[in-house]
Amino acid sequence: MKAFVGALALVCAAAIAHAETPIPMAASPEEVGLSSVQLKRLEAVTKQQIDDGLLPGAVMLVARRGKIAWVSVQGKRDAAQPDPMKLDSIFRIYSMTKPIVSTTLMQLVEEGRLQVSDPVARYLPEIGNMKVGTEATGPDGRPMLRLSDPTRPMTVQDLLRHTSGLTYGSRGTSLINASYVEAGIGDRGNTNQEMVAKLSKLALKFNPGDRWEYSVAVDVQGRLIEVLTGKKLSEAVAERILQPLGMVDSGFQVPADKVARAAQPGPRPNGQPMTPRFKVDDGAKYESGGGGMLSTMEDYLRFTLALANGGSFQGKRIIGRQTLAFMTADHTGTRPGRPPGLGFGLGFEVRQRVGDSAIAGSVGEYGWAGNAGTLFWIDPKEQLIAIYMVQVSDPDRIELRNRFRSMVQAAIID
Repeated sequence: MKAFVGALALVCAAAIAHAETPIPMAASPEEVGLSSVQLKRLEAVTKQQIDDGLLPGAVMLVARRGKIAWVSVQGKRDAAQPDPMKLDSIFRIYSMTKPIVSTTLMQLVEEGRLQVSDPVARYLPEIGNMKVGTEATGPDGRPMLRLSDPTRPMTVQDLLRHTSGLTYGSRGTSLINASYVEAGIGDRGNTNQEMVAKLSKLALKFNPGDRWEYSVAVDVQGRLIEVLTGKKLSEAVAERILQPLGMVDSGFQVPADKVARAAQPGPRPNGQPMTPRFKVDDGAKYESGGGGMLSTMEDYLRFTLALANGGSFQGKRIIGRQTLAFMTADHTGTRPGRPPGLGFGLGFEVRQRVGDSAIAGSVGEYGWAGNAGTLFWIDPKEQLIAIYMVQVSDPDRIELRNRFRSMVQAAIID
């Protein structure tokens, strides 16, 4: 074990030495109050996961008190290829797209183009046609939907905090969930405009504001950004977030000269293939605001550093300090749907209480995760940022990232 840890430390040091890091490296984790012993333990656990076939490789990072405390680059970029995982490997970040897109939308609020209290239908009129569907038994004894007018309009705030009445087709077996699948909501052959047009013909799962349910709401935000800016979502995000922060390897497609850097899922231990992932260079028309982006460790670190610094990084401000505080406050209150101790802001999960959750952390920390296992969180109290980049299957992703999270929390010693 000691030989492995020592060799891994040399590999990580070499990887960092050949890259320009956006913030300084700490001389050791202890310099910023973290335990080298615990982080080496995390490296060893991850190596075992790779050896067991749970993931092809991983890039992991913890920053604290303005310095990178620890980076680990392990395994392969693609289990079917000989090349190793690298610090600049490109990952499908799926729902870690959401905070980027929600921040873009909140920039438009700052510019006075809309308010979070505005009805979505003011900008996307077709959304105003949606009815609430309630399952009932039809005259023939088969389940059916009874449609009624919503008790109030869906607002922009509902989109941002997932209280819109929308859902994901894959996250349930109700008639409404099934209607999403049948309509092809999220099909990469649709534009954002076409997706919203199809969505608006379906029923809402509940009255806007009544409960929290994870949904395609951020995909609708993406279309809202397009309508308000007159640009494709990818163009608006690039101009407002990616370019100012120097996120040069992030976007909705990977250019041909970078495809060889894309991390790929591999077979699971029992030989089953991992969950299919979209091709990174398929030219898809659909720019999913809820899950369509790709990024690298360094790029996403730049985004999180801007958030941790009150909205700006290296002199480039992407959001106002008060706006960010508003976004990272809980907006769900006592509504049902959220796990105990965890609320949701405008684009981020927000920890409300420590004891109710199954994982250690601080009140006020915020972040989110992605369908391929990626994860990030920012802890203002501990001045800590943690990012986990992997490409794994649905059955394994939650357990893997929860273990990463709990082991990072255990590394805080000062």
